[in-house]
Amino acid sequence: MDIYNNRSAAEDIETIREKMHLVMNDPEVERILGSDFIEELRSYDQIVEKRSSEPFTLVILGEFKRGKSTIINALLGKELAPSNVSPETYTINEISYDDIPKVEAVLENGDRRMLTFRDITRDRLKIKMKLYPSKIAYLDIRDNAPILKEMRIVDTPGLSDLEDLDKQVTEYLVNADAIMYATSSLLPFSETEQLYLATHIQPQRFGMLYVLVNMMDALNTRSDLDKIMRRFTRISQEIVPNAFVYGISGFDEYMRKTGGQRPPDKGNREFYETQFLSFELSLKRDIVMQKDVIRTKRVFTMVENMVGEAYAKIRMFSDMAEMDQKVLENKTRDFDEQCEQLAEALEECKPKLHLNIIEMQQEAEKWMYEFFAKLRVSMLECRQKDENGMDIYSPEDIEKYFYSYLMEKVGEAYRTCIECHRSRINEFVENLSRDLARKLGIQDLSNVAQTADTGRLMRSMNTNVQRSVLSVKLFGTSETFPPAAMSTFSVIFKKNKQTTDIIDIALENYDDIRINIVNDIKNVYQDLEVKAIQRLDSIYHHQAEAGKDALDRAKEVIVTVDGKTIGDTLARANALVEECIDILEKYPD
Repeated sequence: MDIYNNRSAAEDIETIREKMHLVMNDPEVERILGSDFIEELRSYDQIVEKRSSEPFTLVILGEFKRGKSTIINALLGKELAPSNVSPETYTINEISYDDIPKVEAVLENGDRRMLTFRDITRDRLKIKMKLYPSKIAYLDIRDNAPILKEMRIVDTPGLSDLEDLDKQVTEYLVNADAIMYATSSLLPFSETEQLYLATHIQPQRFGMLYVLVNMMDALNTRSDLDKIMRRFTRISQEIVPNAFVYGISGFDEYMRKTGGQRPPDKGNREFYETQFLSFELSLKRDIVMQKDVIRTKRVFTMVENMVGEAYAKIRMFSDMAEMDQKVLENKTRDFDEQCEQLAEALEECKPKLHLNIIEMQQEAEKWMYEFFAKLRVSMLECRQKDENGMDIYSPEDIEKYFYSYLMEKVGEAYRTCIECHRSRINEFVENLSRDLARKLGIQDLSNVAQTADTGRLMRSMNTNVQRSVLSVKLFGTSETFPPAAMSTFSVIFKKNKQTTDIIDIALENYDDIRINIVNDIKNVYQDLEVKAIQRLDSIYHHQAEAGKDALDRAKEVIVTVDGKTIGDTLARANALVEECIDILEKYPD
């Protein structure tokens, strides 16, 4: 039995929370560690409480017109999620269990307005919205479908449709337990979709992620279907290795379950019908049966963060409390001198970083020129004819696949260049970071400090610094696809020429595409240098601020609180936190 799938796991979480409440509610602890830090712990605890008490949440994401609502309706076997709506009228829909079906509009001001199920259509919602005193935050839809006993399903609007809704979607994403990501077989796996998976889904490390390639019923041949599935599967698993990819038709499945008129069978119905069944079985087997494990693991991660923060802070102040005012003053002067030395060393590092990245940029440009020479040959090969003088690739194939092929190949080459340098840049920055840390004395401070345990103080600071530095991303949107090249492609393929001229158009504009790509390479490596320097600067600034704040706080506490009270309070708090750590050690990461 999984150790997380046990009633004792939930009991252990509550035990830890009770012990942490004793720490947070101790006025002497707050006086020593500071009210700001206690508020941080309480925020952690509120999140843990919310995640522990809310129903298991399955969120469906995807860009507009990917059939998200239809997929949900197909799962439930009835029309509950509003479909065929425009971005302006789309709402977030929370669908959960109730014996008596009903729907309410929950307004941003907190009011709730009853609706009928007939109201949750585009035209009716648009009218209702105009009558309400406040915007709709979400629709609270209740139904007695059996699967809703196991989980709440959240239907979200199309990503990037409306900025304020995107913020709400992000909040639901943070609190989600599992994700369904809807894409369309009729549209290439776009760069924005891939970027969203890489930046919002992958870092969350969800226990389950389903990538649903919808509208498979629209494909004409099994060959088309296989090509689409290979593409979506490869890209999805490159970004999120644990992703499950299914090729489905939400509309066909909904019609099958409700007895409606199904779309014409083009010979692939057995495939996407079986895929939907496999998806449902996985949903029941891997989520419904394991939802308590998935939920508990994510809650434990939050609990570990809360306990870890408290332990580091308490140990830091315990070490400082052993110093008298004079020692702390000396330590402050030493720390200021070390920070000045670090700032000087940081400036010395920047020219080395600049030269290193320039060399990588030049190497990437060379690779791209070689790639484009090969790409031109491949483009010409698309014009090849067979032994009968007929085109190997039909005009229909060229119209359907060439544009996405060109985009994919150029984007793949572009990313490959940068990916080859990713580890080198990270390694270079990490080496500089370690060198700067040594100059500040993080690793060797205990050898020169008057108090042996002061080394632990600095190590605690360094842990906080590392966490802060992670927020400075070395890689962002500009490394995903060349922006200037995308603009060039857009201009090329908007020209009013026949489908059969697409390859000729691309060849005519070949030099422009290549020049734009190389310019993008230069820009992105300049951007990488800026981000790398920001990361190094963060190490200095966060380290300096953390150290100075801690030393200032310690000097203030020593003056206002007697030594015995400090020692007894911190010992009491530390004992509680260590009891929490002992409980957490039962559970693997």
